Amino acid sequence: MVQSVNMKALTTLASVVRRPYLMAPHVFVPNISDVNYQALRDHCGIKAVMFDKDNTLTAPYENSLHPLAKFGLQSALDTFGRDNVAILSNSAGTNDDPGFVDGKEIEEALGIAVIKHSEKKPGGLNEVMDHFPNVDDASQLCMVGDRLLTDIVFGNLHGMLTVHILPLCSGKDNKKDNKVANVVRVVENKIMYADWWGGRKIRSYTLGHKVWKGEDECPLVLADENVPLLGDLKQKD
Repeated sequence: MVQSVNMKALTTLASVVRRPYLMAPHVFVPNISDVNYQALRDHCGIKAVMFDKDNTLTAPYENSLHPLAKFGLQSALDTFGRDNVAILSNSAGTNDDPGFVDGKEIEEALGIAVIKHSEKKPGGLNEVMDHFPNVDDASQLCMVGDRLLTDIVFGNLHGMLTVHILPLCSGKDNKKDNKVANVVRVVENKIMYADWWGGRKIRSYTLGHKVWKGEDECPLVLADENVPLLGDLKQKD
């Protein structure tokens, strides 16, 4: 599937330039299997979880679940139930997916719903809220993805709890990835996580969440790894 230009991300860029902390996630982990989903439900007021697809659940433009994501997706399903776990992609389920052909294939392959939305992330909130009738407020949603400018900005704009991960694939395994998205992702990650004053300043202004009071008070990370800085991110370029 060929992705069209994400006009919503471009128009939101001005807001991000003025408020770069919109890109700062609440939690950063290597992959979705390092998230404590039970703590999200029991201590953060989260009722539903959304995952990006490419490089979050699967290799780019593949429909089989990546081995590193299997434990995390199953944990989310066990915790929230199938009706409260879904995919919010900027390809499948959008206008780039006529007839919802790719969306249906992904739903069949992964066993979870793909949310249909006409406006790409960081747009699409209305369709998301319609998809989860048990969610009364966007703060009850958790957005998980590998892109700061789309997944994390989308969640932060609407008060969700945001979880950022590194892309599942790199090098030859990532050859199918959208070339523009891959370049932008590298830049995003280096701005946010490189050990420089700008990145530290942005992270220091991370938006608070309505319920979650921070990692020290309510740990959401299962893994012991420290947040990767520039040296680690180079391996995922």
